[in-house]
Amino acid sequence: MALDATINLTPAMKQYVEIKEKYPDCILFYRMGDFYEMFFEDALTAAPVLEITLTSRNKGKEDSVPLCGFPYHAASTYIAKLVEKGFKVAICEQVEDPKKALACACGLFCEGV
Repeated sequence: MALDATINLTPAMKQYVEIKEKYPDCILFYRMGDFYEMFFEDALTAAPVLEITLTSRNKGKEDSVPLCGFPYHAASTYIAKLVEKGFKVAICEQVEDPKKALACACGLFCEGV
C-alpha cells in the first residue's frame, strides 16, 4: 500500500503501513496492546498458514482492512510456523505507553535466527 493511500487511516494504521514498507518481504507482527496483529496482505497470507481467524477492521464498510492476530505470549509458536513455511517475520514492538506512543522498535526473524 502506498503512503498516499493512507490518508484515511488511523495514526496506528499509518504507522503500520510505514513500517511495512521497510519490511516488504516479511510478515509484520504489529503489537497492539496484548496482541500481535497483521493487516492487509499479511493478514490474508498469514491467517490460513497460522490457522487463525481472518477478520477485518471496520468490517462491512468501504474502508475495511483485513486483520488477524493472536496474544503476544504465543508469538514464538507463530513465528516458528511461518519460518518453517519459508516466510520471514518482522516484529514491531511498542516501546512507549500505547496511549502516548509514537515510537516502536522492529526486529527481523528469518530461517536460522
